[in-house]
Amino acid sequence: MKLRTILAGLALSLIFAATPALAQTADDAAPKKQERVKFDPKRDPAKDLQAAVVKAKKENKRILLDVGGEWCGWCKLLDQYFIDKKDIGAYLNTNYVVVKVNFSPENENKAFLGAFPKIEGYPHFFVLEKDGKFLHSQNTALLEECQGYSDEKMMTFLKKWAPPKSIR
Repeated sequence: MKLRTILAGLALSLIFAATPALAQTADDAAPKKQERVKFDPKRDPAKDLQAAVVKAKKENKRILLDVGGEWCGWCKLLDQYFIDKKDIGAYLNTNYVVVKVNFSPENENKAFLGAFPKIEGYPHFFVLEKDGKFLHSQNTALLEECQGYSDEKMMTFLKKWAPPKSIR
């Protein structure tokens, strides 16, 4: 009788112990929410740009340098904007290789950013040709509307600087 009680208790313990694990597995199987890529003061933007040039040439895309930092509320808002506005985010990713360039007290990336026009505010975009040649400096404040970004202004900007499509 005692052995049966112990075994029954053990069986119940195993069931209760396994329940959270089963719930975790079910949650893990659910589609993951897309998360924003953070600005990393430890990254080397020159190396990131070299890799972007290789990818941009291969995929016939332009390069978009996204300059900002984790301290910047508008930078985070812009990142979330491209996640939430799936059509605009898809257009961005179809036509551009995005390189995040950190600017913060930890790392201002002065040597790298010194090769580009002066930045007046953050976030800031630089559009580069697929070979890395500078094309355009964009103050993202001009793409804002109310407390966010304008879909119309953003798409106009992205379309204007998207790579020309080859004629086939």
